[in-house]
Amino acid sequence: MTVTFLDWQARAAALTPETRMFIDGKFVEAASGAKFETLNPATGEVIAAVARGGAEDVDRAVTAARRAFRSGVWSRMAPSDRMAVMRRFADLIEEHAEDFALLDTLDMGKPISDMFNIDIPGSLMTIRFFAETIDKMDGVVTATNADALHYILRQPLGVCGLVVPWNYPLMMAAWKLAPALSCGNSVVLKPAEQSPLSALLLARLFSEAGGPDGVFNVVTGLGEETGKPLALHMDVDKIGFTGSGEVGKLMLIYAGQSNMKRVTTECGGKSPQIVLADCEDLAKAATTGVAGIFGNQGEVCSAGSRILVERAIYDDYVALFTEAAKTMHQPGNPLDPDTTMGPLVTPEQQSRVLSYIDIGKKEGAQLAFGGGVPASLNAGCYVEPTLFTGVSNKMRIAQEEIFGPVASIIPVDNLDHAIETANDTIYGLAAAIWTSNVKSAHRFARDIEAGIVWVNAYEAGDATTPWGGFKQSGNGRDKCLEALTQYTQTKSVWIEMS
Repeated sequence: MTVTFLDWQARAAALTPETRMFIDGKFVEAASGAKFETLNPATGEVIAAVARGGAEDVDRAVTAARRAFRSGVWSRMAPSDRMAVMRRFADLIEEHAEDFALLDTLDMGKPISDMFNIDIPGSLMTIRFFAETIDKMDGVVTATNADALHYILRQPLGVCGLVVPWNYPLMMAAWKLAPALSCGNSVVLKPAEQSPLSALLLARLFSEAGGPDGVFNVVTGLGEETGKPLALHMDVDKIGFTGSGEVGKLMLIYAGQSNMKRVTTECGGKSPQIVLADCEDLAKAATTGVAGIFGNQGEVCSAGSRILVERAIYDDYVALFTEAAKTMHQPGNPLDPDTTMGPLVTPEQQSRVLSYIDIGKKEGAQLAFGGGVPASLNAGCYVEPTLFTGVSNKMRIAQEEIFGPVASIIPVDNLDHAIETANDTIYGLAAAIWTSNVKSAHRFARDIEAGIVWVNAYEAGDATTPWGGFKQSGNGRDKCLEALTQYTQTKSVWIEMS
């Protein structure tokens, strides 16, 4: 049966989300008793008052995680048993898909159809992928002389602090939880204060799946009050972080100020989509370009916000892009299954995006469409899909991450000019090229400074494809088998036999 807009509104009104932290297998209030409000960005209404954790709560969670790790209840569980728990965990998430869809839609404004088409399937794929790796993490016996035996053990790190953003609350948590837990670590998850609710449901379901107490903990609260103490904690072995470059740099500093814990970061980008004159399907390049910047309200670290188009086809591409944007992504209530663009996450983010639109106008870029707040949706944090043309790559709107539905189309002369322009940024997360020339495609893949490259596609991939960037887009990789090396460490064992 099709669930209608009115159905989702009724279910949202009846929703009673968990608001307490999850520590050592139990839901608990903050030690201070403090709370903070999480708001619905579509209406400005309060969804719930959530436990506002602090350093004492972080310490409680880390202590529980360390105790569970050292006990071996998870870290030394038989691989087949750990696999079974992770599989049940994924199954329970799937069974509670509607709950997760509602929680993230209400918390951060994501269209509920995106939850069912993108976030939930992506989360399930990731957890099931890493569950299947558990009994396939082998050690190595090296070739030594006959009177010695040398082997290398791969072991979990211990306690992992996972700090995840608000733009994909469920999926970003899954990207970090799945490899960390599958490798046998204990975790303390710190969700963004703008979107804490789905993380608490994840914790409950892990416990219901058979996950031992203390292995999966969630501490909710503000970044300065919970994220910072977690990153500074002397008994945390690794921080896995996705968020802004500013905070990512702080995570590296906190690691140096504490115990030199490992840190992996994914810190956004200013990703280019290059369209050459030999592109065989310019209409597809345009519609994919629209999706690449306006999907998820532009609140995507890999958003294709700089579109570099060869001059010979520049006007044609702009016309196709403009026409596609009229129908593909238009703002509406995120609980409506027909909505393709929801509000931005907070009033502060809305103001930030609108300020960049003003900057673009002052810099001399031409506003092709959008640029304001939809008149019928002014109660929420909405911004219209916006396009600037005639943009120079030196403009702030072309250099700085806006994290909203603002696209810049920049003319380029040829492939060399496109690559040079694309690389002229501090970021290097993702990039794409549209071309029918295989040599151009391979040259681009070789020379572009980005961790993720697409040819005649954008945002394509699955759990096997590494996710992470170059330069100030961060270090480390999510998804993929490489992620396992970031949640484990090796131990060299030499046995003298003579």
